[in-house]
Amino acid sequence: MSSDDARMAQTMSRRGLLRGLSLLLALSPAVAGCSNGGFRPLYGTTASGAGMQERLAQIDFAPIPGRVGQRIRNELIFETTGGGNPLPPTHRLEVVVKESVLSTLVTNEGEALGQIYAIQASFRLIDVKSKDKKVVLQGTSHARAGFERFQSIYSNVRAREDAENRAARTVADDLKTRLAAYLSGAA
Repeated sequence: MSSDDARMAQTMSRRGLLRGLSLLLALSPAVAGCSNGGFRPLYGTTASGAGMQERLAQIDFAPIPGRVGQRIRNELIFETTGGGNPLPPTHRLEVVVKESVLSTLVTNEGEALGQIYAIQASFRLIDVKSKDKKVVLQGTSHARAGFERFQSIYSNVRAREDAENRAARTVADDLKTRLAAYLSGAA
């Protein structure tokens, strides 16, 4: 390495260090504000003073039609109550599920060697304590799970069910996180 290359590398490393320090100094007021209530742990104490697990246990989950819908509902109930009894509801979650299957890896003969199971869950959280049953949160959650196609029909059924279960678990986890994020700030 020549002396010019060494000086250039040293100058660049100094610039990088100065940029890093500048960024740290610029962000320090924002980070300092975090201790004043700007940010709080998602599963800690909520704005109402109750614990997050207690707030999640107060959600009533409406029945969702179909095997996958039931799977999503069961996952949500277990994740929010821990398998225990739910508390008197303050909110109700309604979910509408749309399912689809996309064929991939199609052979010249037209047979699909793989498929993707996709689910779209539109949801709305309703405040059941308000007089007008106001919708306080709504959105859509998506999940996809791929699976292979086999010669055995039983293997195909089992592979699709596994894909459905994986997608349902993904949607349930996403819904729980969104509910927790909403409830952490709601009084």
